[in-house]
Amino acid sequence: MALNRDFVGRAFPPSEPYEVSRVKIREFADAIGDHNPIYRDQEAAKAAGYPDVIAPPTFPIVVSFGGNALAAPGLGLNFAMVVHGEQRFEYSRPLRAGDVVTCTTTITEIKSIGSNEKLTAVTDVRTVEGEMICKSYNTIVERGA
Repeated sequence: MALNRDFVGRAFPPSEPYEVSRVKIREFADAIGDHNPIYRDQEAAKAAGYPDVIAPPTFPIVVSFGGNALAAPGLGLNFAMVVHGEQRFEYSRPLRAGDVVTCTTTITEIKSIGSNEKLTAVTDVRTVEGEMICKSYNTIVERGA
């Protein structure tokens, strides 16, 4: 079944606040096999010019992958048939321990590619005070729609 094209351009309400912790940053760095000390050691991060440890560049995937947008009633997305197509981030500043962020997602494109459906979403990751951290661009493909 085709995805609902009425969702193109729809912006979803901000996600619940997420507090970025040193523990979660370290766990994520471990999971991706990145041993850079600025992701683990506050003194190393400070020596590199940061106020605290920073998150690896792909960390926002933890909070930004479509969230409430992809699960929206009426969109028609079959999660069992979804594969990750593309992911990229544009940063205003690094995400760091102590940040409390929310994500606002907008579905920017839905199109058919053969028997597949491609959905692209852009998510603004901001602090709860409104400071932009990054934009996350996600493309997923629903196979055999």
